Amino acid sequence: MEMLAIPVFVLDTDSRVMIWNRACERLTGVQAAEIVGTDQHWRTFYEQRQPTLADLVLQNRLDDIPHACHDAVHGNLSAESWCDMPRLGRRRYLAADASPIFDERGTMSAVVETLRDQTDEKLAQIALQQLATRDGLTGLANRRCFDETLHAEWARALRQKQPLSLLMVDVDNFKAYNDANGHLGGDECLKRIATAVASEMRVNDLVARYGGEEFAVILPNQSLKGAAAVAERIRCRVERMQVPHRLAPTQHVTVSIGAATAIAGPDNDASQLIAIADAALYRAKHLGRNRISLPV
Repeated sequence: MEMLAIPVFVLDTDSRVMIWNRACERLTGVQAAEIVGTDQHWRTFYEQRQPTLADLVLQNRLDDIPHACHDAVHGNLSAESWCDMPRLGRRRYLAADASPIFDERGTMSAVVETLRDQTDEKLAQIALQQLATRDGLTGLANRRCFDETLHAEWARALRQKQPLSLLMVDVDNFKAYNDANGHLGGDECLKRIATAVASEMRVNDLVARYGGEEFAVILPNQSLKGAAAVAERIRCRVERMQVPHRLAPTQHVTVSIGAATAIAGPDNDASQLIAIADAALYRAKHLGRNRISLPV
């Protein structure tokens, strides 16, 4: 075990470290001389005390980790998680396997835990997930994420009989702004608008780049009155930013917003909510822009 390239440590039945191999030293930054004979192995992985997989096997607590896989026959336990790694000063994503060792009488005498550092793979997975759900320019949710979230929130609103509100936010005269300031200027404008919209969100709200210069905001369990208040705050925040318009130096970038609210039911669907919010946005544009509009 000392010479294995895989990080390994072994606990006796009192949860004291018997073996802490060289690969484990390299992974954790903790030398075997510091840890062998103690029950402080948890400190190498976590800031606050909590059991390792090996401890859970020793204590027969195989069901204490919701996403762990365990072999009920042999008592093996496998799991993946982020670890604090206090000695290293940086978190690592570790995959662990813990297996009991039995003596000739069938009594557990120790538990061996092997570790695999999968941080790079996990970060790559997260990056791919973000590419799939995030807009590359603004960092907001993309259209795909919006569609999936709206469908899920509609289903939840239907189950819980709660209102679901939607805001459609459009940057006024953006084509003219883009022509005057160039694509880089237009991109910077959209990023600033995205930040302004996102700053008004609650934890469970979702703001997405719906397409081009249009943003969509999903407001679960929000009445039309509440949605209108959020819309007005967004409109005012963008106006206060005073993003200058090169073709009209005395004017600044503004947004128009359409709001809609629905009580989900078997006779309607989320597409109707979008259509109502779109119609309200069109009215806001038609009435002069830089305003909010509610369903008539």
